[in-house]
Amino acid sequence: MRAPSDAFEARADDFAWCEDVIRRNSHSFYRAFSLLPPHKRKSVYAVYAFCRAADDCVDVDASRERLDGLQRDLERFCAGAVPRAPLWRALDAVFSVFDMDEEPFFDMLEGQRRDLAFRQPADMEELEDYGYYVAGSVGLMLLPLLRSGRPVDDALREDAVALGVAMQLTNILRDVGEDRDAGRVYLPASVLEDAGCTRDDLAARRAGAAFRVAWERVARRSEELYRPMQRDILRLDEDSRLPTLSSLFLYRGIMDQVRADGYSCLERRNVVSKERATALVGEARALLADAQGAAAAWEGR
Repeated sequence: MRAPSDAFEARADDFAWCEDVIRRNSHSFYRAFSLLPPHKRKSVYAVYAFCRAADDCVDVDASRERLDGLQRDLERFCAGAVPRAPLWRALDAVFSVFDMDEEPFFDMLEGQRRDLAFRQPADMEELEDYGYYVAGSVGLMLLPLLRSGRPVDDALREDAVALGVAMQLTNILRDVGEDRDAGRVYLPASVLEDAGCTRDDLAARRAGAAFRVAWERVARRSEELYRPMQRDILRLDEDSRLPTLSSLFLYRGIMDQVRADGYSCLERRNVVSKERATALVGEARALLADAQGAAAAWEGR
């Protein structure tokens, strides 16, 4: 990472615009990554604002034309012609400071195209492939911010992708009812079939035993995918460990909230309370302290 430049100060209004986007749309992400130092925090806000713009092409406008326009803007940006908009001016500052990779940004747009031409995933492999494009790609976008100035190997990239996919699976499990109302069923057909859960059950909002079996099958996979980054958290920059681990705990906590609310995700969005969120950040802080203490003791042997 090059030293943060005056570009961040010059783009204060643009970063404020990006912060407003994340504050309005993702309480968990905002809460966790607000713990980063200023230049990294603002950079995460800018990356999130890009991802939100991509999502809105599908979720708000259902517009291939708008998505194609965003792709053209990204291509111009990567060619050095910065579009005159807060998002791009903020990202220009980020790219000037951090060693950012362009490819995951294009992968995100590919994920949104898959949503525009939506079809239910046949199995978990298809769901996780989709999860890479819409969320694992975000892990790769953020990795240069979270491990700055040092080489990133394939193992850490895999951790970042796994974390993003885990979060996407969690979002799907939280939003089953909302997605069903929008005509999308992300729970894989094979998972529903194996559990004996029908699309009629989803339409009738029946969170019976079959639905719970299917839901937990995806939840178990999500929980598995959270583990690599939790295991390797000390490989990130010291100032990035707690925010990243907090985001992991907060998202994973959404699944526990769905369970605590009796799997009512077919009827409403289950939300982690502020009190519980504070407790989860505390748990992340304690786990990190233990990991750092163990690492220090090992180095002192």
